[in-house]
Amino acid sequence: MLLIQFKNAAGERRVGIIEHEAIREIDGFTSTYALGQQAIRSKTGLAELAQASAGSTEHAYANITPLAPFDHDDAAHCYVTGTGLTHLGSADTRDAMHKKIGGDAETLSDSMKMFRMGVEGGKPAAGQRGVQPEWFYKGDGSIVRADGEPLQMPEFALDGGEEPEIAGLYLIGDDGQPYRLGFAIGNEFSDHVTERQNYLYLAHSKLRNCGLGAALLVGELPDHVEGTSRIYGVDGQVRWEKAFVSGEQNMSHSIANLEYHHFKYGLFNRPGDVHIHFFGTATLSVADNITVLPGETFEVEAPAFGPALRNSLTVEQSTFTKVSSL
Repeated sequence: MLLIQFKNAAGERRVGIIEHEAIREIDGFTSTYALGQQAIRSKTGLAELAQASAGSTEHAYANITPLAPFDHDDAAHCYVTGTGLTHLGSADTRDAMHKKIGGDAETLSDSMKMFRMGVEGGKPAAGQRGVQPEWFYKGDGSIVRADGEPLQMPEFALDGGEEPEIAGLYLIGDDGQPYRLGFAIGNEFSDHVTERQNYLYLAHSKLRNCGLGAALLVGELPDHVEGTSRIYGVDGQVRWEKAFVSGEQNMSHSIANLEYHHFKYGLFNRPGDVHIHFFGTATLSVADNITVLPGETFEVEAPAFGPALRNSLTVEQSTFTKVSSL
């Protein structure tokens, strides 16, 4: 099942089920947040509740304005985070990576050490704790951009590059436990030039916007997900394109292990909070020496997630000058 939050032709917020080219409204709910809360409180499956609440009103996708698939009324109560060095990549990349991480661990870079730790311990047996992944904070709900909205690169950034990823969408229940509503396709969007200067700049490079596709995929993530990442020039023509894969079959960590090492912190288990957590990627245009220019458009597409995610790149001027003393 694919759920969607949107505004209808009258500008009213609604939530619905994507069925082929149409969207069927869910009666009694105007957000996936409210739907998720009701599912948790009534101990009902999200898909079951959505299907039971679906009405007869339908909309053509072309006639609605998509919103982010999951959000919170107060952006400060939405955490956006992620994990890196989690994907094995294509078969040839995987083979090359294994060669790089072979031999004496002391001769490896910190990144390669982290990757090898994931390969060796990122998929623990049931009931066991696996190795910790790399983890980063991106921002709160104010940085999330829906399909069709621009990704804003601050004027001090050295780069604005795409990262086609899958994100897990979570709601903390009244009992303080995390509940996963499902998954969405995303563009994690980072400053790779800043990160390449020194890996300790990773935290800076991640404090950027991100894009989330319109659809929320309810249920478990397929073991193998295929998609395509594209960049369109200002002339509307594709100037870079590459396939990407995700899902546990293509990852060095299990989803459960990534979730454990995020939600093990009490800070992230506050009732009512929303979490959007990106799971990483192995496909980047910057690896092919592509520099995305303002006015160009990113596209992340994966059939399992319905409509493609498209966001143009813009530059935003910084408003900060200096701190004032009171």
